[in-house]
Amino acid sequence: MSRETAEHPAKAGPSPRDERLADAVREVVRVRRTGRARSTTVCLVLSAAVFAALCLSLAYGDLMIPVGDVIATLAGGGDAGTQFVVLELRLPRALIGLLVGAAFGLSGAVFQTLLRNPLASPDVIGISAGASAAAVLAGVTFGASGYALSASAVVGSVLSAAAIYALAWRQGVAGYRLVLVGIGMGAALSSVISHLLTSSDVSVAQNALAWLTGSLNGRSWKQFWPLLAALVPLVPATFAAARSLRALQLGDDTAMGLGSRVERGRLVLIGCGVALAGVATGAAGPVTFVAFVAAPIARRLVPRQGAALLPAALTGALIVLLADFTAQHLLGATQYPVGVVTSVIGAPYLLWLLAGANRVGKGG
Repeated sequence: MSRETAEHPAKAGPSPRDERLADAVREVVRVRRTGRARSTTVCLVLSAAVFAALCLSLAYGDLMIPVGDVIATLAGGGDAGTQFVVLELRLPRALIGLLVGAAFGLSGAVFQTLLRNPLASPDVIGISAGASAAAVLAGVTFGASGYALSASAVVGSVLSAAAIYALAWRQGVAGYRLVLVGIGMGAALSSVISHLLTSSDVSVAQNALAWLTGSLNGRSWKQFWPLLAALVPLVPATFAAARSLRALQLGDDTAMGLGSRVERGRLVLIGCGVALAGVATGAAGPVTFVAFVAAPIARRLVPRQGAALLPAALTGALIVLLADFTAQHLLGATQYPVGVVTSVIGAPYLLWLLAGANRVGKGG
């Protein structure tokens, strides 16, 4: 060591440990920037795909309208006939499908990330079953329809979620226990629905069964505005509450060590997820498998972005729009409810997902 270095140690070069630490910090920054860039790109591509699916839904039907005319009509142009077909007949249904898919996708992402379980989606753990049971009860017993039926679905989802949470509580709520209780609650509520259908008038039961399948048939601006009014505060509230998700994903003990209020944060997130699923179910019925598959697809598109809430919402919207287009135009002369197509898509995807998890030695 030279005399100058010995007299002035501060001028010595960085130690190997400092260099490794600096390299690690640079690598973390690079990975985060890459992840944010990929997330932005995926969201832009999904947004473009959603807009393309929306335009396709507006252009295709008994009266074919060029996509250019559809876009011009949405921008305020077009002749009177095109405006009536696009804006009054097709646009409400397409927008309701978009919002319902986004709400289900966002709800599924919240539940699956919060409970750290791929089975934890509203249509698996009894939330959608609670909304369906309440809506069928209101429709079959009291003849409810329209806003009353939608409100019944929301109330049913909240009550079933409260019951599931209370039954799963053991000095806190573990994800696996809440999922198991929810599956049991869903089975019980499905039995209630079956009893109501078999004991009611045939025509009433037929209408209830069509709603239970999940359908956008006959939807208009009358159903769109309440759905939009509910989602305008719910979506920002969900994204705000999701700030605590990263800490909660680390486990309750670690989250508490980081200063997070675990039960309060979990309860707020569950409330947001339940409200999203209830509102979507009230608008279109329990469209199955959308909440279940949207989040896993989104997480595979942006694997390092945790919950991937925005990609999950966009994926859910895209799934419902494409499924509704398929149900209307690609399955012969008969128009099927959108829930039929999502079930056909979702069940094989679930099997593929489980098979892929087993191949890599993971349980989910």
